[in-house]
Formats: sequence, C-alpha cells, structure tokens
Amino acid sequence: MIERPPFPEVIDSSMLSDFVACPTKFRRTYMEHWKIGGGQNVHLHAGAAFAHALEAGRKAYYNEGIGMQDAEAEALKALFQFWGEYESPADSPKSLVGMAGALDYYFEAFPFDKDPAMPIAGHSGNRAIEFSFVLPLEVLHPTTGQPLLFSGRADWIAEFADGIFLFDEKTTMQLGTQWAKQWELRSQFTAYTWAAHQLGIPVTGVCVRGIAIRKTGYDHAQHLTYRAAWEVERWYNEITKRLHRMIEQWHSGDWDYNLDHACADYGGCVFLNVCRSPQPMNWLRTNFQRRKWDPVTRVEVDLPVEAGGAR
Repeated sequence: MIERPPFPEVIDSSMLSDFVACPTKFRRTYMEHWKIGGGQNVHLHAGAAFAHALEAGRKAYYNEGIGMQDAEAEALKALFQFWGEYESPADSPKSLVGMAGALDYYFEAFPFDKDPAMPIAGHSGNRAIEFSFVLPLEVLHPTTGQPLLFSGRADWIAEFADGIFLFDEKTTMQLGTQWAKQWELRSQFTAYTWAAHQLGIPVTGVCVRGIAIRKTGYDHAQHLTYRAAWEVERWYNEITKRLHRMIEQWHSGDWDYNLDHACADYGGCVFLNVCRSPQPMNWLRTNFQRRKWDPVTRVEVDLPVEAGGAR
C-alpha cells in the first residue's frame, strides 16, 4: 500500500510553478514540507516585510486620513515589527537597515500624496489596499471531493492610466529589460486577473513596481503588463491540466524528476544533493527542516522532522 502525504486543499501560483519546474521538488516542498535549514530565505522575508510596511502606510494614509509624514512613520514601524529578530546573511544588502533605506527610497519615488494611482473604493467604504482571494476551481480534491481552492494576494488595486490595475511591488537586486520581460507571461499575474474578474472587478492589467536594493544604493522601475480574455482562459485550462497531473502522481506515488536545467537555474535547486543521493532521507534530516507553508495566511509552521517521509 502506497503511503501518501496529505494532498493540499489550497493551491497558489508558487506551488504550481514548482510543480512545473519539477514535480519531485513540489512533493518535497509542499507535501512533505522540507525546507532548507537556517530559517526563512532572506529574499522572502525582506520582500514580505517590505510589502507589510507599504500596506500599513497606505492604510494609514488612505483609510485613516493621516498625513504623508505620519504614514511613512507607520510604514517604518510596521517594517521593524515584521522583521522581528530575523538576522539576514552578513553579505546581503537586504538587511533591516537596507530595507528601511529601500522604504525611504520608495516614498521618494512614489509618494502617496503625488502618486497618480488611486486605490479603488472597497465594499466597506475604505480603499482597496490589499487584494486577497481564495476561490474554488473545477478540479476536485482527491480525498475530500470538494473543489480545490486557489489563493493569491496582490498588494493593492488602483485607478491608473485610464483603467483599473492590480499593483504588485517587487524587491530585487537589479532592474533592466529582462526584469520587465519576465512579467509578460507570469502565471501569478494571470491568476490575479482571473480572480479579479471572478469577483466582478474589471481590471485592465497589472502594474509591477520594482525596487532594486544594492550595497551601493537603490533604483526603481515600473512595468505594465496586460492579459487578454483568451490568455486568462488558456491559463485556466493549463493549470487545470497541471492539477490533474499532480493528482495522478499523488495517487501513483511516482513523482517525475526534472533532471535538467531546473536543477541548476537561479543558483541551483535546494534539493540538488538530495536527488544525487541514494539515501535522500539522510540529506534531508541533516540539512533541512520541516516547515509547512500556508498559502492563505502566508506563514510557515514548524513540523517535527521525524514525521517526514521521502524516497
């Protein structure tokens, strides 16, 4: 009898992206919940702290009606609170001081009181500072029989450039032509568009704002990307097929390996040595921890290493 880990009830864009890159990476990350030791990745933690700070600042400015200077102070306070006791790698420019500087730079580049983008009004009368969604798909969960849920979160929705745009802010190490091009078919943004349309919000596209954080200073860029109705339909059909393949491999217990570019791209897969070992559990227990990612709350919870299983 095949011993299967629980199949997730909620899927997000990151999970689907990892499944496409390598189904075995998806299994180890989101079903067995193995994460590289040493705690949260600096890029993930810094990006989340930055987004949290801007959300706090926008709520203070647009919904509470406080002045720009006080809103900036609220954002900085939220950054420090979110950062907590986290220690970034010594050689990373994404330290607490570096991220505070990036926040200050953002307010110079995109000050709320001069920003041409105005957050739309929400149902409560407040401005739509955050766009979070959890929506049912047509694919059924293999255990519960209920629809799988798809979740996501954009930073805010605004009236901008004669339309309604979803906004997403990215921290990065560098900007340029390739930075802008990478968003054109990004599944994450097609998912945002699909979700907005499902909820009756006629979004025009997605505005991506990038803040480059370097040891030598900061830079920024802005890129608009659009999704036609046929592109959204194609995306939905593709993720449906991927979810069916995911369920098939879960049933069989036979997960595909990429064994190619995905093993080395972007600095290399964290499971590279695990996949090279005839005894993967030895590598996992020595070099990894078990932390379960919740795509709705967007937090990780520690799990006991002994309960993890791998082949």
